[in-house]
Amino acid sequence: MTEELTVRDEILINAAPSKVWEVLVKPKYVAQWDELPEDYPSDAMTEGSKVVWENPNGGETVTTVIKAEKEKEFIMALYISNWEVKPAEGDVAYRFRLEDQDGKTLLKLEIGDFSLVKDGQKYYDASVEFATEAKETIKELAENQ
Repeated sequence: MTEELTVRDEILINAAPSKVWEVLVKPKYVAQWDELPEDYPSDAMTEGSKVVWENPNGGETVTTVIKAEKEKEFIMALYISNWEVKPAEGDVAYRFRLEDQDGKTLLKLEIGDFSLVKDGQKYYDASVEFATEAKETIKELAENQ
């Protein structure tokens, strides 16, 4: 059995879960902590929302919102068309969990499990960097809106 490759991180944000939620689902904020295609709609992301990028070496990368429990949990399944093995939807995902802590929000991030795909370590390493940068930007945006 391959060791699980899931990035886990968290950050305490001095803002209510409602503000953190907006930063996670409104494209005007998402574009500041993650990449969005230029023509992405401005409507808040909900279950079923998809973001599609064309990959430079062919194929596409797709994230699909598979859970959007307001102010609690936001999950986007990750799919890359040129993965040799196709994990089940949601087995490789971005998971954001919000916990209200006396008006502040503990944001927990999980990204993976990349052990399910070829070159999983490469995706894991990139996601460690992504999580570190994204959580700081999400915190800043939520605290200053």
